[in-house]
Amino acid sequence: MDAPDDPATADDALIDECRLRSLHLLHDNLTPHGILAATPSAQADERRYSTVFTRDAAICGIGMTVSGDAELAAGAARGLLTIAGHQARNGQIPNFVDPKRGEADFWYVGCIDATLWWLIALRFIDNVAPGSDLTNQLDSNVRSALNWLACQEHPHFGLLQQNEASDWADIMPRSGYVLYTNALWYRVKRLYALSGAEQTHASFNQLLFPFADQSMESTREQRLAQYARARARRRDLYLSFVNFSFWGEEGDAFGNILAILFGLADEAMARGILSALDREGVCELYPIRVVCEPIVQQDRLWRPYMHRHQQNLDWQYHNGGIWPFVGGFWAATLAASGDSARARCALTQLARANRLNQWEFNEWMHGRDASPRGMPRQSWNAGAFLIAHRSLTHRVFDL
Repeated sequence: MDAPDDPATADDALIDECRLRSLHLLHDNLTPHGILAATPSAQADERRYSTVFTRDAAICGIGMTVSGDAELAAGAARGLLTIAGHQARNGQIPNFVDPKRGEADFWYVGCIDATLWWLIALRFIDNVAPGSDLTNQLDSNVRSALNWLACQEHPHFGLLQQNEASDWADIMPRSGYVLYTNALWYRVKRLYALSGAEQTHASFNQLLFPFADQSMESTREQRLAQYARARARRRDLYLSFVNFSFWGEEGDAFGNILAILFGLADEAMARGILSALDREGVCELYPIRVVCEPIVQQDRLWRPYMHRHQQNLDWQYHNGGIWPFVGGFWAATLAASGDSARARCALTQLARANRLNQWEFNEWMHGRDASPRGMPRQSWNAGAFLIAHRSLTHRVFDL
């Protein structure tokens, strides 16, 4: 029998406690309208976090469905149904819904990933939860959402196009063909058996990793790729985005993780990505720092809006902060890649991150000193922890 002070036993106890606290937090934040992004408070109300955010509700819904908690599993669909009731006439799914005010928000320059995550969560719940029939129940909403996304797709490349600051990293200058968004788009195409998935897969790798020896039929695709191929410095990760003559090479950890998890990176590429992220030290403090190298104010990609609220400076927020919910996907990716030991280690570190400030489940931490920042009691920290926990024993994201 292990001694009481055995490190493995202590880690097991910490993981178990974090799982229980994650369940309690989700129960606290669950309402008749769905899961709120954070526990209601004056601060959360002011920043609109005590509302139903689509991407948060989707990620939490996946975790809640695999949680083993019947009440949470039953509540996973409620937010998705609330959101469907506020879908735009053109099919776009809102960024968030404020049930108290009956208002839907679509962000300043649009929010493309909300529609993607909503579709992914619907199909996931139907595939996993006994008796769930959400996609049929919401058939017209689903078809309208898919049509809206198809209108954002380049007809030759099969990749979604977007504006800056229009996905989860909503004060980052990624635009054109964005890594994170198109990993989600490929997942949606596979889940809904949409045509053109093979083209999306091919263009994803040709444009967002233009360093491999690949043939490209399209001269426009060749032109897009050649700029980064000639001048990019970081060549062992997917680019965070590709636009006409400029690109992102800050090293988007979340986008690269999803490329592995959703089958866009082949086995050799996946190994290279994991090794590169290790070399960059993105998990030295807690999992996971979301960029390898921040965009500094002197950089060509710096935008004035990144200075908003003094939030997106070096090693902060989306520009180098540590996000525990993304850490949940990191652990799930390690497990899916067959490295169960490292996945368990990541899960332990993730529990330690959520434990900061007496189990405050802080939104993010500073990328250099790991000081807790952002909104406390974040639902998707809890939901992603449950995804990661389940991933140790099951392949959560298999089709």
